[in-house]
Amino acid sequence: MRAKHGLGQPWWHGKFRGCGYRITLGREVILDILAKADTHLSAEDIYIKAHAQYPNIGLTTIYRTLDILANLGLIYKFDFGDGRARYELTKGPKGTHHHHLICTGCNRVIDYTDFIDEEVELLRQTEKGLAKKYNFKIINHLIQFYGLCNKCSVKR
Repeated sequence: MRAKHGLGQPWWHGKFRGCGYRITLGREVILDILAKADTHLSAEDIYIKAHAQYPNIGLTTIYRTLDILANLGLIYKFDFGDGRARYELTKGPKGTHHHHLICTGCNRVIDYTDFIDEEVELLRQTEKGLAKKYNFKIINHLIQFYGLCNKCSVKR
């Protein structure tokens, strides 16, 4: 189920139209796939799911649309070190702020959302310090930790 905003429309409708883009069926399909995803999807993953619903869509359209969506700030594009870009929504049920733990052994990606007060305060102070030091207005951050998950560290 998509997160709704206003008159029964998904939250991203206003952003899309406000930037002069049409909301096409292909774009809606891609955003719907990302809204329902429980993992970080690659363009190829999205293409396979989109093609099943919308056979006329091509992989080039998927890549072009993902670039537009990332530039509009509707999705995040991640590089987890496995040679494939991954995507997720910036808002909605799956788009809550989180960090990533990335296993360099099996490429598993864990979304980390259960922040404790000390972590939140440390990040707030870090952002405040960096903003002051570089005269830079920070609007968001992405943090990725690389290491070995429990299963991979036991194997070694």
